[in-house]
Amino acid sequence: MEAVAKLKNYPTSPRKMRLLADVIRGMKVEKAVAILEHHPQHSATPLRKLVLSAVSNWKQKNDGGNVESLVVKTIFVDGARSIKRMLPAPQGRAYRMRKRSNHVTVIVDTNN
Repeated sequence: MEAVAKLKNYPTSPRKMRLLADVIRGMKVEKAVAILEHHPQHSATPLRKLVLSAVSNWKQKNDGGNVESLVVKTIFVDGARSIKRMLPAPQGRAYRMRKRSNHVTVIVDTNN
């Protein structure tokens, strides 16, 4: 039985978060958590917490079953709201700066 965890409106661009999501997709949960714990990107910390939350949700559903066989079955990153700001540019013009954010969904399941 699979378990889901979601992270919404995290203020990092979806492209940066997808780089990490691609690294841990299909991995065993213990290995994925170890990789994210020592990864230098700053968005590795909330992603690690999200995977641990999905594991905790799976434990609640399955009465504390065997965690060693859990795999990150699905992980995907969607774009969320963008905050728009204006930056000064040469000759009295203005450039638009978009501060992006994302939604992340993690699904863990046993390796069958």
